[in-house]
Amino acid sequence: MAVQQRSTCANPNALGVSRVVEIDTTGGPGFGFDHFKQFDFLTDKEVVLTFDDGPWPVNTPNVLKALADECTKGLFFSVGKHATYHPEILRQVLAQGHTVGTHTWSHVNLNGKKMTEQMAKDEVEKGISAVKFALGANPAPFFRFPQLQHNPAIVGYFGTRNVAMFSTDVDSFDFRKGATPEKIIETVMTRLDKLGKGIILMHDFQKNTGLALPALLARLKAGGYKVVQMKAKTTLQSLPEYDEAIMKDMKVPTASTNTRPIASVVQTVSQ
Repeated sequence: MAVQQRSTCANPNALGVSRVVEIDTTGGPGFGFDHFKQFDFLTDKEVVLTFDDGPWPVNTPNVLKALADECTKGLFFSVGKHATYHPEILRQVLAQGHTVGTHTWSHVNLNGKKMTEQMAKDEVEKGISAVKFALGANPAPFFRFPQLQHNPAIVGYFGTRNVAMFSTDVDSFDFRKGATPEKIIETVMTRLDKLGKGIILMHDFQKNTGLALPALLARLKAGGYKVVQMKAKTTLQSLPEYDEAIMKDMKVPTASTNTRPIASVVQTVSQ
């Protein structure tokens, strides 16, 4: 499904979005050739811009501004805890037309030695509930494993939850010490020029990523690359028990104490 989005763009020379693809996440498909080889949907010179670990003050807004200036779109994998700290920033991500997926509750390695299957499931589901809480809407059924550590039990679980999993093709390594804006651009472009296309992994949590992005997007455009936006066919329903856990964490009063019919609570007085 191709949608041209340049018409509403104030920048006539913007990178823009060349096409939008809609993903049917039934059965938990995987994307990104570092781990998943099945769905090779990008054509030559096409890229997907992805950002992990937000939302975060200053850094996420810097990323959003760079994307907005080029009228292009990304895919954000939000950490649940960060979403509850800064819901207003995550709502901005969604409001600006980007896709919001999830990235666990607290960014732990789901393949860690002491990680049980239940603990891993709790991390995943609590993260989903937290992002939903922050957005005031269901997130996309898109998930990226922290540190790209694919827990086999959770991979199977996502098959039952119909959640698509994202690895990467081009890692910016923007989280590494010494990852200056210049280094980030060089890392991405060197790998991308070798592959010719791919899903790019970045972090809106990292300060230097926001600083690198305007020049990186300019390099992509100069190199003839085009941005593909990924959306999901459906949204992801959170599970009630994890919604309740988030509400308790947030000390939010739950609605279960109020059983009055809606007509006695809300009345139209002017139309």
